Amino acid sequence: MKRMFRKSWGAEPGEGGTRFRLWAPGQKRLTLRCDGNDHPMTPTDGGWFELTLPGVGAGAAYAFMLDTGQVVPDPAARAQTGDVHGPSRVMDPGAFDWSPWAGRPWEEAVIHEVHIGTFTPEGTFRAAIEKLPHLAQTGVTALEIMPVAQFAGNRGWGYDGVLPYAPHPAYGTPDDLKALIDAAHRHGLMVLLDVVYNHFGPEGNYLAAYAPEFFDPDRQTPWGDAIAYDRDPVRRFFIENALYWIDEFHLDGLRLDAIDHVRDTTEPDILTEIALRIRERFPHAHLTTEDNRNITHLHARDESGQPRLYSGEWNDDFHNVAHVIATRESEGYYADFTDDPIARFARALAEGFIWQGEHSPSANAPRGAPSAHLPPTAFVDFLQNHDQTGNRAFGERLLTLSTPGMVRALMTIHLLSPHIPLLFMGEEWGETRPFAFFTDFEGDLARAVREGRRREFAGFAAFKDAGLRDTIPDPNAPETFEASRIDWARPATDEGGAWLAFTSGLLALRHAKIVPHLKGAGGDSGKVLLAQDGLIAVDWRLNGATLGLRANLSDNTAALPGASGDCILGTPGPLAPHQVTFWLEVTA
Repeated sequence: MKRMFRKSWGAEPGEGGTRFRLWAPGQKRLTLRCDGNDHPMTPTDGGWFELTLPGVGAGAAYAFMLDTGQVVPDPAARAQTGDVHGPSRVMDPGAFDWSPWAGRPWEEAVIHEVHIGTFTPEGTFRAAIEKLPHLAQTGVTALEIMPVAQFAGNRGWGYDGVLPYAPHPAYGTPDDLKALIDAAHRHGLMVLLDVVYNHFGPEGNYLAAYAPEFFDPDRQTPWGDAIAYDRDPVRRFFIENALYWIDEFHLDGLRLDAIDHVRDTTEPDILTEIALRIRERFPHAHLTTEDNRNITHLHARDESGQPRLYSGEWNDDFHNVAHVIATRESEGYYADFTDDPIARFARALAEGFIWQGEHSPSANAPRGAPSAHLPPTAFVDFLQNHDQTGNRAFGERLLTLSTPGMVRALMTIHLLSPHIPLLFMGEEWGETRPFAFFTDFEGDLARAVREGRRREFAGFAAFKDAGLRDTIPDPNAPETFEASRIDWARPATDEGGAWLAFTSGLLALRHAKIVPHLKGAGGDSGKVLLAQDGLIAVDWRLNGATLGLRANLSDNTAALPGASGDCILGTPGPLAPHQVTFWLEVTA
């Protein structure tokens, strides 16, 4: 399919030349510097400046010179000539030769979250292509890539991006990213991209120099002034970015980061409009959100059971209570899940969220909304992800914090529940290397990040001593980044091979027995039959079948309520500690 998307912002090559456009309401004049030559731009209505240069095409270097003489990059550049401070580069968005791809339905999703820089020894888009057969053979159906918008330096998680349209050059070129996505499609894998619309990073964002109206100083986020989504040019910047990634990169969907900090009072709000615009052009795209508020109105289904706006929500409640069960940790936000964690875990499995409007002790306020009415596929569950691993002081993986038996039991529940499962890179083979928080800042900013990181843990019992806090890895140290690379040799070891076979077997069972009954599965499908003393019994009414879970997370052998149908995993009868059975009764 030929793509015809054109951005409002930045450089747009066309027949015979390139159009350049920038919203700079704080400027009296604006100059385009292209391949070493300066060209006055024409002011138009609403603070926009425009210029079309005949004969300029892909490969040209350009930047904008403000009336102060400061030269800044294009905030909507498809690529830079170098770092975030230098000139941008004109790119031909239609040059890539794509393979045919029809996509996959959401209910088939088994998501594998990766950080490109630490996913392979090379840390590039092209190197990741070589690992796609492994993912497909494991049973993964969707590759989810952490943010790739260009940020300052080479190393980082990606959430400090300042050029949201430009893939980070340390990972490769835009065409390298397209090659990865195209190769994933040839292996039957969907590709989802994590995007950040709630803030810009602390270095390399020049918008305030020429468009201070882009921000709202009366509202604050954890990262500074809030973004003024109610202003049309700002709104276009983000809506078009979402469309751009799906259109030009043939992505199957997006994950919107921390939308609780995307605050907009216009009608429709920007999150709704992003989803509506995407579904209008790409009705089969899969959109997910991360939101600490446990909201549900963005994830409602229509009369046919299809998402009206967003397909799913990252379910931190599932992770948090599972983590408490596995590790018995109780500090920080885990404190909300220490009271009867087995009952809370059962509620998460049956209804999605645990906090559904009750008073949260850690927030000291009501949190969440009723969620049982949503289908089970509206919840993206995980035992590990970049946040929950990397935001620990040392980035430890779950297998280093709990016992193998408990982790296997929780992973069985996780991968065979009717929710959408997400694995964090290496989890399939029982990765034990840490995933730490890392950045690549310099000077005062590097020092502030390092000291701020260590202050974060001052309230935890293990780090009351300042000397112990000093042992927390320095985010800016290259070795912190290097230590976070996953170990591709581990699957060849006895332990790693056993974990990989375990994961692959569960996913094969999921695809064969459970996925066929997820399409059309409605809300209010889960029912808790037992949740006490480490024992869990939950049934889900799916499309044409009832799925039953019986799990013993205690230290003693125990009998659980009977289940209907065939035992598709495990053995009928009393369950030994950390044993799990799944049952399936096909009704239609």
